[in-house]
Amino acid sequence: MNTKIIINKDLFSPHNERLLAVVQVKRRTKKKIPFLATGGQGNYLTYICLSVTEKKPFRVSITKVKQFYGQSDFVKRSQWTIDQLQQVNGMDSSKDCPEFDLSFDNTVDQWVASSAGDKCTFIQVLHYSCQRYCSEKKPEFVNCQAKLLGGNSILHSAADSVTSAVQKASQALNERGERLGRAEERTADMMNSAEQFAVTAHKLAMKHKC
Repeated sequence: MNTKIIINKDLFSPHNERLLAVVQVKRRTKKKIPFLATGGQGNYLTYICLSVTEKKPFRVSITKVKQFYGQSDFVKRSQWTIDQLQQVNGMDSSKDCPEFDLSFDNTVDQWVASSAGDKCTFIQVLHYSCQRYCSEKKPEFVNCQAKLLGGNSILHSAADSVTSAVQKASQALNERGERLGRAEERTADMMNSAEQFAVTAHKLAMKHKC
């Protein structure tokens, strides 16, 4: 089963929360080491989770979740509200990279994500959530690629897909309507021709009969 689904089911759903995004991380060190899918420093995996309550007033949280090596359970550790987030540092605005920093009121966490793609998705969802849910001053996003700060670009992509599908369906119906219209015109012409032929044939028959 997908890790996000399991974490949501075990840790967030029971508290009427919904998991918006999750990224697997490890702390940055001066000497970079390959990312370990299991085990690793401290013999646990670390996930940064972004969640929102199901009911108003909405409360968005950033939670550090750990899974100790050899165990299937996930455990909540540190947690902050989105209003406590001061800054998100994407580390490089010119290209995808797995490193990022999260600065809160009293602490700064420096992370390396399991992949640049996972980090980018997390920051994109985080930025959108800040724009939508922050009740106070919004956090600063620095050294982030412009594509990540569209915030709702994921939603826009989905909306664009739906709009495109509707437009294609509408165009198909219009084209079908035009075809039906042309067919009706041809049918009407054929009926007129048939009527004229019948009238002409009747006149000829009456003429020869006389």
